[in-house]
Amino acid sequence: MLDLVIPFAVAFLLSLALVPVARAIARKVGAVAQPKGDRWHRRPTALFGGVAIAFSVTVCALAFDGVRSQPVLLACGFIVFLVGLGDDIVGLRPSTKLVAQIALASVFLFFKYRLAWTGSLTVDSLLTVFWVVGITNAFNLLDNMDGLCGGIALIAGLAFVLSFYPPQPGTPAFLAARYAAMMSGALGGFLVYNFHPASIFMGDSGSLFIGLTFAGLALVPDVTAGSTSNLVPIILAPVAVLLIPIFDTTLVTVSRLLSGRSAAVGGRDHSSHRLVAIGLSERGAVAVLWGLAALAGSVGVAFRHINQSWSALFAVVFLVALMIFAIFLARVRVYADADNSLLRQGRVTPVVAELLHKRRAAEVILDLMLVSIAYYGANRLRFDDEQLKANFAYFLTSLPVVLAMQMVALFGTGAYRGEWKHFGLYDALTFAKGVVVGSVGAQLVILYLYRFESYSRVVFVLYAMLLFALLTVSRASFRLINEFAYRRRSGVRLVIYGAGDAGTLALREFLGHPHVAYQVLGFIDDNPVKQRMRLHGYSVLGGYDHLLALIRDREVDAVVISARRFDAAREQAIESLCGPAGVALLRLRIVIDEVVTGGRSQA
Repeated sequence: MLDLVIPFAVAFLLSLALVPVARAIARKVGAVAQPKGDRWHRRPTALFGGVAIAFSVTVCALAFDGVRSQPVLLACGFIVFLVGLGDDIVGLRPSTKLVAQIALASVFLFFKYRLAWTGSLTVDSLLTVFWVVGITNAFNLLDNMDGLCGGIALIAGLAFVLSFYPPQPGTPAFLAARYAAMMSGALGGFLVYNFHPASIFMGDSGSLFIGLTFAGLALVPDVTAGSTSNLVPIILAPVAVLLIPIFDTTLVTVSRLLSGRSAAVGGRDHSSHRLVAIGLSERGAVAVLWGLAALAGSVGVAFRHINQSWSALFAVVFLVALMIFAIFLARVRVYADADNSLLRQGRVTPVVAELLHKRRAAEVILDLMLVSIAYYGANRLRFDDEQLKANFAYFLTSLPVVLAMQMVALFGTGAYRGEWKHFGLYDALTFAKGVVVGSVGAQLVILYLYRFESYSRVVFVLYAMLLFALLTVSRASFRLINEFAYRRRSGVRLVIYGAGDAGTLALREFLGHPHVAYQVLGFIDDNPVKQRMRLHGYSVLGGYDHLLALIRDREVDAVVISARRFDAAREQAIESLCGPAGVALLRLRIVIDEVVTGGRSQA
């Protein structure tokens, strides 16, 4: 254990001492990041944080025999550091940096460091090049907010240490774990100065060095050597540890391409920026992504040390949750109205454009995954390892039946008629009905076709419970995130007079207003009982007198009267206060016009 703790501590202390020196040098030579329209920071900030990180790791590697144990990783890291440093000082073209990264990926291949994902040396070699270049650039793109890249890199480094632990001294796993410990220590020392508000950035010299180092750690012989008979830890462990940089890069790249932008041009459209756009503080947005990185790193570590079938199940559930999160973030508006997307310009094929607009198709694909997860999870819960192996043939044979029957049942019971953002109790009951019909129908078909008399019926009970939970949580989470965004966003401060059905209607109308962003503060109601209640998560702030105080103190920008019958004298009093205070007074009116007279209608 001390063989890992000591390198970590030395790197931490060295980085802690070197970062102020690097900051002073950066300011002296003019290596300062100036605020720009496509950058997040608002004041000039020194670069060269990457110099302190790289120097700390290099010194520790020399001190702890890293030259002989990790010569390829150390040399490639130093070269990409120089490339990034050149970009920080004089600026380099993206193509120049890309060529350098491809060349360094080729160096890894030359020295027999490659992924072993397919068993084909040719395919694995190509995948290795994409892996090294992709992960290197993923960390480079992730460096867009104070503490974000450094914190996630620190979490990834610790996850690498744990995934290789406990290593035997002198083995490739031990050398990789020690190198990851050095990197983690150096990142910890840098983060002390990089928390918001940051006094120094790592720059491209730091982000490229970090990205290539972690990409190279996934290529150490202990990870890639041997047969590919068990691909779960070989593929998913490093991918899970580095999942958040991959997630952010994918989201940004797809969003930019679909909006007609170059993926290589910077912008305020990263996952961190979108979280701030929905109302989180900068530190809050970074904390959310740190938490996701910690969960992803835990999944990666689990592939090494926990039952792999359980680990794979948790990983798939986490990926589905991350997909839902990505869908929500993609809906956050970060581009100006004047920008035309590829869809509007007709630069996407009709088939792709049609699929992108078919939300129901995405729901069906999601539910197909959830049904598979629930059915496998039910078998995993019902049987131990040996029993699961014995019953796995039953599982594979019956899975297509379960998928077909369940999807038809969900469709038939109306599960695809609701809106996620308005998901409620009635929708949950609809899903419950669909799950029951599908699970019972699947069991009857399986018994009729295959005569699995000895097949456990408990599996279907567990399956129904798991599927209902997954379906409900997936839909409810989207509504929860939407409502959280509405509460946190800034805009016209609004109170609704009347905490009844009409008030609920007003709440929905103003939250979903297409042109004006409203920040709903709560409801006003004269009923003393309602003043102790919450309506759709919003408090009833008080009665008439409290509303007058809000208007006088200018703590509200707009008042909506939703009550159908309202005292005329009170309305005039409110109006007389709103005018001088600059508060807008609105009245919700519901008018039903009869178009065709006939039948028993008395509208």
